[in-house]
Amino acid sequence: MKILIADSGSTKTDWALVGNGETEHIGTQGISPIHQQTDVIRSILDKELSVEGNPDKVFFYGSGCTPLHIPTMKSLLQQRFPSAAIQVESDLLGAAHALCGRNEGIASILGTGANSCLYDGDSIVQNTPALGYILGDEGSGAVLGRNFINAIFKNPLLADVRDDFLTTQQLTMADIIQRVYRQPMGNRFLASTSLYIGQHLDNPLLRQLVTDNFRQFFINNIKPYNRPDLPVHFIGSMAHHYREQLAEAACSEGFILGQIMHSPMAGLLEYHAVI
Repeated sequence: MKILIADSGSTKTDWALVGNGETEHIGTQGISPIHQQTDVIRSILDKELSVEGNPDKVFFYGSGCTPLHIPTMKSLLQQRFPSAAIQVESDLLGAAHALCGRNEGIASILGTGANSCLYDGDSIVQNTPALGYILGDEGSGAVLGRNFINAIFKNPLLADVRDDFLTTQQLTMADIIQRVYRQPMGNRFLASTSLYIGQHLDNPLLRQLVTDNFRQFFINNIKPYNRPDLPVHFIGSMAHHYREQLAEAACSEGFILGQIMHSPMAGLLEYHAVI
């Protein structure tokens, strides 16, 4: 029995092929049926996903795998693996499986995008709509980048940061406008600024940007569950790299910080090992 498990975000997809007592890890670019055309996804599956043979089962947890888009993603995977049993679910359910297993809890994703849910140990019972990085996605890398770009061009106290950022990244304001508004995947570009921000957390204004981004996540997305008794668990690069600021935000908003995973794959492997 061979099982292929995928955790796919906007930026990258982690795959694990399990069989014969061995686990092979594979990486491809991110796959999202909301943001990408079927031809693009098909090309990624064909050209980047190097898997020998045909797995018996495929579990794909992906960003953008809404009920509307799951059939498309399932069809594309079925074309790639004709004889496999295919199951496609949201990345949010994948996070819940990895973080909570079969126990009740609040599972959250903080990466390029952001999302959260109240999970009963089997399924998602409540979800605050994420709404994407333009209308929502508080706590995400894309929103942190959006707030950072806004701040460096509008706050005179960050003029030196602006100049250093533009110089080191070899960008102009016109370049940034082009990347955000006129090129695909503006969310990825905005989230990429997190690398710079993380290297300059000695600046109190940048540190506050990070903490405030997380506080808005708790206020807008976690408080509606009305379950302050449950720890809030996290998966994703933002939670992993900024865990100190995340802890500050959780404390200030009265929430219990649960476990933090950089990637859900270890938890997904454990979850599916008992199915």
